[in-house]
Amino acid sequence: MPAPPVDLNQWAASDADALLDEIVRQLPALPPLLRYYDDFDDATRVIRAPADAAVFAVHINGGTQYLDFSVYGSSYATLLKHVFLYLLGENLHVSTATGYLQAAKHLSYAEVIALLMAGPENCVASWAALRALQKTPPAYGFAKVLLRLLCHYRLCGWSPQYREFLTVALPWPARDKYAGVRTGGVFLSIEEEAAIVGYLDETAHTLRNGAHLDDAALCDAVMLLCAYQFGMRPIQIALLAMRDVRVWQDGSDDLPAVHLTFRMVKQRRGATIQPLPRRVKREWAILPAQLEQRQRTNGHDGSTRFCTVASASEVSQRIAALTERLLGVRATATDLRHTAAQRLVDAGANQEELAAFLGHADLATGLVYFDSSPNQAERVNRALGLSPVYQQVVRIAHARFISAEELGTLKGEQQIAGVPHGVPIAGIGGCTSGQPACPFNPVTSCYGCHRFMPVRDVTLHHEVLAALREVVRFFHETSRDEAASPAYLQLQRAIAGVQAVLAELEPETK
Repeated sequence: MPAPPVDLNQWAASDADALLDEIVRQLPALPPLLRYYDDFDDATRVIRAPADAAVFAVHINGGTQYLDFSVYGSSYATLLKHVFLYLLGENLHVSTATGYLQAAKHLSYAEVIALLMAGPENCVASWAALRALQKTPPAYGFAKVLLRLLCHYRLCGWSPQYREFLTVALPWPARDKYAGVRTGGVFLSIEEEAAIVGYLDETAHTLRNGAHLDDAALCDAVMLLCAYQFGMRPIQIALLAMRDVRVWQDGSDDLPAVHLTFRMVKQRRGATIQPLPRRVKREWAILPAQLEQRQRTNGHDGSTRFCTVASASEVSQRIAALTERLLGVRATATDLRHTAAQRLVDAGANQEELAAFLGHADLATGLVYFDSSPNQAERVNRALGLSPVYQQVVRIAHARFISAEELGTLKGEQQIAGVPHGVPIAGIGGCTSGQPACPFNPVTSCYGCHRFMPVRDVTLHHEVLAALREVVRFFHETSRDEAASPAYLQLQRAIAGVQAVLAELEPETK
């Protein structure tokens, strides 16, 4: 039978202090300097005289975090400093090492002493007692790191041979890192995505028309674009430099082409860091192109932060503030990343494509999105607008409804007509800005646009809905449901927009 956990009630405080003092005496002296690499600023940072320092100021992702050892006793503070040094020596990122040290506050002094006293013989029982306390996951991570330090220095009966034992015999508490993905709580709704797309469309349209947008607002729009279209993390957006931006004209039209090259982050030790080149959506390319032009005009070189941010935290805060203004609720960059991943999977992407999109080295990391994705038949029904999930479509933004007579009084350029995928469609409504001023495809891009003025004709919109569904069926039958194609996805959004218009008109006609 396993040995029972150590009974601290039989120990005086002086005994616990004596044990900790003895452990610290067996540790080597701390070096005069602690060095670590700050990859955000591409600099080597130095912590001087760590043995005497009461606080470590650690530079992480453009910000500074503080490890305060003054709240602990002298011996325990020295032990924690050795843990930090050990983690840096294990080639862990400084942010990971700092996170472990910050979790020390979740364990009381008595709980740490019990862990040190247990040794290999009693550790299983002591770990079970610690798990029963239902601490936060970082607390158990710190506890394991502390035991790994004992293994490294062969203290309290531990040795390097026990490292695998720590992994197998001391299980983590049950947890689900992807609970929010499974429940769908981290995903934006269709209406929220439409609001973001509408904002980016409107901002790009404003710039194309020569209107001025201040630098801060332009940077915010570009950061939102990177998070929404590419699912980039705040640190990846913050690290984007002028040298990572390529703008050119390919001659096909007046719209620029823009490539952004991001950096892989949060990779395992020793993993090859690959660049992540991304092409900005054509309609939104004016946003980063305009920002790049302003940066060049201001004399900034290739090392300048493209979005002029000082830290990853600033990126997070500015994106969250912008989404709160647009949506009425605070959506984080992480929410946008999850939504982008799920959007890609729902469109039919495979594991390799998802891993490449998210910058994952391990294909298994993204499996949770496939578990949360509707099946093949559901994707077809969604595109057809027949899915039960999408039948209850709430109102999508558009301008006022107009009558057929009002439509006839509009200028010709304001009357919408087109031949999407070979289907002639006309008379569905008007446009407040006019078709020549719009860079998007007529009809398929009109439904859901805030400039669209739908005509009050239920029969006509039903005919459009039927025609678009026939095109979707044609796509499905001829291309084996190439659901990831832009045309397929555009039809899907158009059908949802037609249904939204009908959902508003039909109650009025009854």
